[in-house]
Amino acid sequence: MPSGPGIVAVVQDAPVLVDWRATVDKAARLIAEAAALGAGLVLFPEAFVTGYPRGLTFGCAVGTRTVEGRRLWQEYWDNAIDVPGPATELLGAAARAARVHVAIGVIERDTRFSRGTLFCTVLFFDDEGRLRGLHRKLRPTGSERLIWGEGDGSTLPVFDTPVGRIGALICWENYMPLARMAMYAQGVELLLAPTADGRDIWQASIRHIAYEGRCFVLSCNQFVARSMYPSHWLALPELAGAPEILTPGRSAIVSPMGEILAGPLEAKAGILTAEIDLAEIRRGKFDFDVTGHYMRPDVFRLAVNTAPQPAVTWAAQPEDDAKDEPA
Repeated sequence: MPSGPGIVAVVQDAPVLVDWRATVDKAARLIAEAAALGAGLVLFPEAFVTGYPRGLTFGCAVGTRTVEGRRLWQEYWDNAIDVPGPATELLGAAARAARVHVAIGVIERDTRFSRGTLFCTVLFFDDEGRLRGLHRKLRPTGSERLIWGEGDGSTLPVFDTPVGRIGALICWENYMPLARMAMYAQGVELLLAPTADGRDIWQASIRHIAYEGRCFVLSCNQFVARSMYPSHWLALPELAGAPEILTPGRSAIVSPMGEILAGPLEAKAGILTAEIDLAEIRRGKFDFDVTGHYMRPDVFRLAVNTAPQPAVTWAAQPEDDAKDEPA
């Protein structure tokens, strides 16, 4: 079990919208910068590769879609990434070169089944550049459901790293009490919360979650200005009245006692770091351990289905039946 202090970092920045390769190259530079600050773990925001399309409607209203909206979604799909694939190779190489663990929000294409669905995903790389696993957002929020599919319980991992046990819940998944319990029950020590929420209420939420779970919470948001959008996006009617600052960021790092260690970083790009000591977790659980001595399993139980949930399964044909088939 890791012990003693370590340094963690959250990156508040913007992708190069609708350009996955340029975004991955930018992420590699930022990984190196965070490593130079001493970080052993680097977290990037939700949907960093390649973008959270704030304000776009993709031509959708109840009961209708438009040809233009479908084409816009195809552009978004074209700049999502395959996992594994060329983007993950480059990100892994950046983690390996910097000798840091990396968690990064991506838009992932379903390469196993439909080839048409996108997922909002967090990828986990170790300091040797290996893709350790992923977490797919279980419940896209509001209009996100138009563009992203749902993950399942097979992607709720917690990993050991030199700075602690890490797991991720994406944005408003952190408002799902049972999802949080699934993380706490796996002994998460650093709950990674990449988000698109820059409101004041989110700051209250991450402090509550850290205090509830007696864990460190790393909250990471993008900083995006209207001028960063591609020109053909800015020409869309739905963005006509958009403010210049579309996402103010407000990334932060919170201690197991709910104290803000770094941030919130307001309305600019940057990298936040904090020195953390896992002994704070043990001290914090002295009087409150949500899945330990403060749990009442005789009254409350949580069952987590970790089996993959494919839409189609193929049953093997019995061997005897196969022998009877005509040649």
